[in-house]
Amino acid sequence: MQVKSRSRPVFEITRVGPYASRSDARRRRRWPWAVGLVVLVAAGALAFAFFAWPRGGLVVDANGLARIVSPSFGGGRVHVSVRTSGGTAIPVSLRSHGVLWPTRPVAPGTRMQVEIVYTRPGWVGWIAGRTQRLSLWVTAPRARVALRLLRVKAGAPVSVRFDRPVRAVQTSGSRVRVLPRPRRTVVLGRLGEAGSIGVSGAPRSWERLPAPVNVIWFPPGGRAKLIASPAPGSQLGPDTPLRLTFSEPVKQLFHGRLPWAGIVPGTWRQTDANTLQFSPHGFGFGVDTPVRVRLPAAVETIGRGTAATRLVSWTTPTGSQLRLQQLLAELGYLPLRWQPATTDGGGTVTSQIAAAAAPPQGRFTWRYASTPASLVGLWRAGGENAVSRGAIMAFESDHDLATDGDASRSVWQALIAATLAGSRSSSGYSYVIVHRDGRPQTLVLWHNGQSILTTPANTGIPAAPTVFGTFPVYARFTVTTMKGTNPDGTKYSDPGIPWVSYFNGGDAIHGFTRASYGSPQSLGCVELPASEAAKVWPYTPIGTLVTVTS
Repeated sequence: MQVKSRSRPVFEITRVGPYASRSDARRRRRWPWAVGLVVLVAAGALAFAFFAWPRGGLVVDANGLARIVSPSFGGGRVHVSVRTSGGTAIPVSLRSHGVLWPTRPVAPGTRMQVEIVYTRPGWVGWIAGRTQRLSLWVTAPRARVALRLLRVKAGAPVSVRFDRPVRAVQTSGSRVRVLPRPRRTVVLGRLGEAGSIGVSGAPRSWERLPAPVNVIWFPPGGRAKLIASPAPGSQLGPDTPLRLTFSEPVKQLFHGRLPWAGIVPGTWRQTDANTLQFSPHGFGFGVDTPVRVRLPAAVETIGRGTAATRLVSWTTPTGSQLRLQQLLAELGYLPLRWQPATTDGGGTVTSQIAAAAAPPQGRFTWRYASTPASLVGLWRAGGENAVSRGAIMAFESDHDLATDGDASRSVWQALIAATLAGSRSSSGYSYVIVHRDGRPQTLVLWHNGQSILTTPANTGIPAAPTVFGTFPVYARFTVTTMKGTNPDGTKYSDPGIPWVSYFNGGDAIHGFTRASYGSPQSLGCVELPASEAAKVWPYTPIGTLVTVTS
């Protein structure tokens, strides 16, 4: 009998708890440690990538404003902004090797903040951070002239030294010169025996050049020398400052004294140890004025020979007769109007003085339709004539000037001041005609376009005739004593003569008692009845023209 054996079921027994085996427990403890280690390694890798990933930089550049140092790899974009300490944006361009270059000039000494922001691409940004921001403060450097007074031997070039290397240099009247490399000493060239020149320099070629510094050079040794600007003998503008630069310090040369500038009002100012500057006031140097400066000590004036002198002189523009007439017409002192061809534009002393030397275009027209032919015949635009002379004298009288009829500096000054102020004459225009050969002799008073009085008059006897011609009234009295010499040599003295207007030497229009009027009876004067003389006198102020005709 065959006995079948029964298969026994197989059981997998896992021990748990205190009944588990030691090897199983060790395996279960290692698993969380492994996971933690993996996490730690991954985090470390990320941290390493974040901190060790190549980053950009921003550094000062020797030529540009700053230089961007780009990451060695990683790509991305860079945003740049530059602003002054006051917040003003400075446009820049990015040149080779990451150099930032201002696209407009920057003043030396300007403090600027350069900011850059790197934006990394997606995968790099995920690892190393999306952006990197850098900031740098930069100050545009300054360069100053180290020595302003130079001693230069004859024929040697003038060289200027700066306190630091410069890349751009400019001298008065020249273009900016960019040097191939920065230099402390710049050779300007052979500029003459002595002189002065404005010099400015900048350490960077993108900087705006500062205000020029006046550099002066003289030959070594010898007597004290002077450089005058403008050059002596040249013509001065109305407000051109006089600049006197000496080879020796002013204090040492003049011992505290100042030069004398004559009749021109103004102020002396010492601008540096070797330089004095005179600035005129008000009307300035004006026109027709000899400008003479007397120095406290004698010097040699560069360009004027080797003789020592204490006197330095200049000229001013010559005022034209035409412009004089234009102004007199504008102010109502002539029987003519003047109309400029274009807007005058003479609203300043400077422009008026310029016009005095170069009159604007325009035309004269007579103010009155019935102007006497004898008066019209006297007029000549742009030329000296009795009409202009009388108008000058009338203007001088109104402005308390010497009534000599000459267009002096003081006359031009007063004319320009009156023109700028719009101060016109309120007297109108008078003209007197004496008919010497008439029967009877008469005096005609013409005022503002019409004859307002005609009266018999006595003129000079044949031995002392009233001279033909046109003359301006130069002196007036309501009553005076008239003295003179008779044709026979005896003297006369007539007191109490009323309403006297002198016009030619001792000849005058005045009142005088006679038995009759209208014939030669005087010693050259024009005698009127006292009642008529009283009417004429108010219309014959200084400058009124008196024509004695046939």
